[in-house]
Amino acid sequence: MINSNTAIYAILGDPISHSLSPVMHNSAFSHLNYNGVYLAFSAKKIGKAISGIRALGIKGAGITIPHKVAVMEFLDEIDDLAGKIGAVNTIINRQGKITGYNFDSIGAVKAIKEKTGINNKAVAILGAGGAARAVGYGIISEGGRLIILNRTKDKGEKLAADLGSEFCPLEDFKGLKCDILINTTPVGMEPNVDGMPVEKKHLNKGMVVMDIVYNPLKTRLLRVAEDMGCKTIDGVSMFVFQGAGQFELWTGKKAPVDLMRKTVLKALSCSS
Repeated sequence: MINSNTAIYAILGDPISHSLSPVMHNSAFSHLNYNGVYLAFSAKKIGKAISGIRALGIKGAGITIPHKVAVMEFLDEIDDLAGKIGAVNTIINRQGKITGYNFDSIGAVKAIKEKTGINNKAVAILGAGGAARAVGYGIISEGGRLIILNRTKDKGEKLAADLGSEFCPLEDFKGLKCDILINTTPVGMEPNVDGMPVEKKHLNKGMVVMDIVYNPLKTRLLRVAEDMGCKTIDGVSMFVFQGAGQFELWTGKKAPVDLMRKTVLKALSCSS
């Protein structure tokens, strides 16, 4: 029951129509009888959105594409891990003081380790945005050998320098050997489901291929990789694990992770 005491949470991004954060968090709120509601807001100007959060007393928010780096300048405080990563995917409003956190890194590591190890593996990340920063930081923390692949050389080289990793232009990927390939770009995400961030010829069946896009559940990249015999990791596990971190930060309650995963998978099956 929504009333004057209901705590409001949000997801801020652009585009945002594909997001399953509202259905995931609202199901968790309901399951634990927590008086909260989670809404999606299309935010083109993140600074103005943060001002709105202050003005309206919104308790917390998830931050998604393309704002994970840009949001940082509008916050009062940044958690140590988010500061080291250089990106924020979660904020909490404590009596008007807004602090940024990052649960993408932890979520990605947990998702990968469900399927394979990371230590001493060569891991190539496609993209150089906020999600790439978080996933890359997690890979290095777990002892992986990181390579950043990006179309825009300047942006890719900067991220590689910040993380202390290698950079390889995307067009040179064909000759690169890696154990794990991770797509952190929105290529292949609803509604542009025919997109693929690399060509089929760049894959080999010994790879583990992960796509952090979770809608659709099986992106074209994952379908092609699976057909070639690659082990694949979809974006749901990372999405749910980072969501669990957000939920626990906001509510102080243990996240119902299994319920959150089932809710997301059900929503994806209904939309396919």
